[in-house]
Amino acid sequence: MLGSLLALFFMTTGFVANISSDTLHAMSLDQEGLVVYASYDGKEDYGYNFVTKTKNGEEHTLTFQEVDENVLKMFDLSSEKLLGTKFKITFNKVIKVTKDEHGNDDEEEINTITLLEKV
Repeated sequence: MLGSLLALFFMTTGFVANISSDTLHAMSLDQEGLVVYASYDGKEDYGYNFVTKTKNGEEHTLTFQEVDENVLKMFDLSSEKLLGTKFKITFNKVIKVTKDEHGNDDEEEINTITLLEKV
């Protein structure tokens, strides 16, 4: 259990480093992962986009590369019917590190929606 908490702490710390402090006001951490409130902005080849606003009113787009199968059964995110719908999004973030052709670390951020709730 302690290992899980430490892993979650490091994942959260990595997430904080990539998001501005203004955006963090809309995010929190719960037992199941990170949580953010955002409006659905559509599906692209690279993932599912959601838009949140900072406390200064600036918009910030969050992209989720993966969605849990159970979430997709509840919400048809490929449909345009949900565009603009506000959701509470619970998600996990993983940083996948690989080596490029020059031996340098190449980091890929993978955000996975684990729970989606209309608000």
